[in-house]
Parts: sequence; structure tokens; C-alpha cells
Amino acid sequence: MKSQRKAGFGTRAIHAGQSPDPSTGAIMTPVFMTSTYVQSAPNVTKGFDYSRSGNPTRSAMEGNLAALEGGKHGIGFASGMAAIHCVLNLLQSGDHVVAGNDLYGGTYRILATLYAKFGVETTFVDMTNLDELEAALRPNTRLVMLETPTNPLLRCSDLAAIAKICRKQGILTMADNTFATPYLQLPLALGCDIVVHSTTKYLGGHSDVVGGVLVCNDDELYTRLKHFQNSCGGTPGPMDSFLVLRGTKTLHVRMERHCDSAMQIARWLEGHRKVERVHYPWLKSHPTHRIAKKQMRAGGGMVSVELKASVAKAKRFLADLQVFSLAESLGGVESLVDHPASMTHASIPAAARRKAGLGDGLVRLSVGIEDLDDLVADLEQALRRV
Repeated sequence: MKSQRKAGFGTRAIHAGQSPDPSTGAIMTPVFMTSTYVQSAPNVTKGFDYSRSGNPTRSAMEGNLAALEGGKHGIGFASGMAAIHCVLNLLQSGDHVVAGNDLYGGTYRILATLYAKFGVETTFVDMTNLDELEAALRPNTRLVMLETPTNPLLRCSDLAAIAKICRKQGILTMADNTFATPYLQLPLALGCDIVVHSTTKYLGGHSDVVGGVLVCNDDELYTRLKHFQNSCGGTPGPMDSFLVLRGTKTLHVRMERHCDSAMQIARWLEGHRKVERVHYPWLKSHPTHRIAKKQMRAGGGMVSVELKASVAKAKRFLADLQVFSLAESLGGVESLVDHPASMTHASIPAAARRKAGLGDGLVRLSVGIEDLDDLVADLEQALRRV
């Protein structure tokens, strides 16, 4: 980018990390479909030697996402879980982790079933309760992992306060910013050490790519994470990187629509006679509304709903929806509906789910960018049968 003035979010989304191809003038970053690179002499390269270690398309994506998060370094991965796995490689046997108690089921699973057998212990706490967080910290705590808003209860934790607590004790903080995206929230600016995304979701935005990214500012931390990225090899291919770059170019305009429609749907559902409770950060009824308003630009595109119905009727509601598609994942232009207890969070034991407030009748909506009237009409016709 030519100007020295810091560009706005939309301009960075479209241009950061990229420039027209010097050989052809192509405005879009080329997809470099190559596994290796010719060297003029041993270890004399033009910046790339082998595509697990680096690829020009991936480098453009990493630079773009780092710029959007206000970070210095971006590190791309083949999935969001590969990115989280890379961070966990910073740990060793005997270390302790504190994590949110209502986070994504895959994150719970990797901590509880993989790293536990390597001698890494995890304590799951309510991250919205700072006293509970502080009480869980130990001399061997090395990492605090949180989502905000959480998946699927959309609870918002005070990132600045948590980062301050951890910094005093030399503990790394990693914030999963997938639900909020950098358009709505900037964890690094609030003091967190690492930001993680599933680029599969809003950053890609079109349900056609799986990927992940880490963003950080510290050079030494970046060097360590980059080493694990290369050593473990869970890197995205060039086409995956291209699709994420294509997605971020419209992130800001898509998020405006996602947020506007989700807010209106949340308000409508909150007044519906067949709805017990609506979880949406921008509603005044939400328990962490104040924190959400403090650190987010808007409430996001996710809405979770507890119906006044049995689990069987809740599942019928899912089946009766026509515009909302029953599927895992979120953040695409199309609207999706998910039953966390049997889908995205099934790996969490039922007792632990219920203790965290994640009931079997909870339904999670990923509000897309279709016409709002069609989305409301679809929810209404399905609710009639509940």
C-alpha cells in the first residue's frame, strides 16, 4: 500500500499483504501451485524453498490477516484446530492451562483427550468471572485460552482485564476471535498475546474453505510458533489461502449485514411466546451485555436460542427450517442452524455441558446475509410446529 497513513479497515481488508503481480499486473494474488522453488545455489533463494515452509499466496494471506488484527505476524494453518494445536505445542508435561468452560467442543477435546495424556492439565472456568479465573491460576499455569463471544452461549469476557491479570504472572493469553472477527473486536489491542481464528468461518465467508490462523506481535513468540508450524506441517494449501484472501475483501460489508440481521432476529425471538431465552451479546438481557458493548463494534452474526419445548420438539424445529440449513460450521453467507449438544459440542460430556449452561434444547443460529424477511418467515413457520 502506497500511503504512509494508516488505512481504514475496509481498505486494509482489500489491499493489506498484497500488491498487483509484478510480472503480469494481475490485481488478484496469483495461486502459486508449486511444491518447491528453484535455487540459484544451495540455500540461495528468492524467499521460498519448499511450500510447507512458505508459499507466496499463503504469505499474502498471513500478511492480510495480521494487518486486520492489528498484529505484526500472521501464521496460516490448514484448520482452526491446527492453529490451536500449534499454540499448545508451547507447553510441556507438568504445565497447567486455564480455559473457558463453554468453548468449542473441538478445543475441549484436544485439551481433555490429547494434551491430558501428555501431562498437561486443564482447569475449565467461567471466563466472565474474574475471581474464578484468578482462583484457578497456579504457579505452573502457562496459558489462558478463551473465546469471546463464546461458542455457543455468546458470553463475552473482559479481554483487557484478563490480559492484565495474566501479564502480571507471566502467563500467555490466547483469544479465539472467530465469532467476533477483527472487524468487531481486536484482542491484541486489548493486551492479549495471541489471536486465533478458524478462517473457515467469517474470514473465508463462503463455506468453501477450511483453514486457521494465528496472529501475534512478539518476535520471539512468532519464531517459536513458526517453528512448530513448519515442523508439524499443518499448513494451508495455496488455493485455500487464495479463498481466504478472496473472503476478507468483503469481510467488512458482510459483517455489517450479518450483525444487522442477527440483531433484528434476536429482538424478534426474544418476544416470541415459544422462546424461553435468547443469547445475543447486544441484547440488554444478555448477562455480559456491558462487556460486549465495551469491546465490540456490534453483536455479531450468531444467535443462540432456548425453546419452550422438549428436546424432541427442538429437533423437529431444526428439521422444519427451510432457509436455515441444518449443518455444522458458521459464518458463511448462507444461514445455518446447529444443535450443539448433538453436533458441534457432542465431545463434551453431558454433565460438563449442562454445568456450563449448555442445555440439550439449545439451538444455535448462524445468521447469513439473505433477505431478513425470508429468515424471519422461516423461523416463524418452524416455530408454529414446536
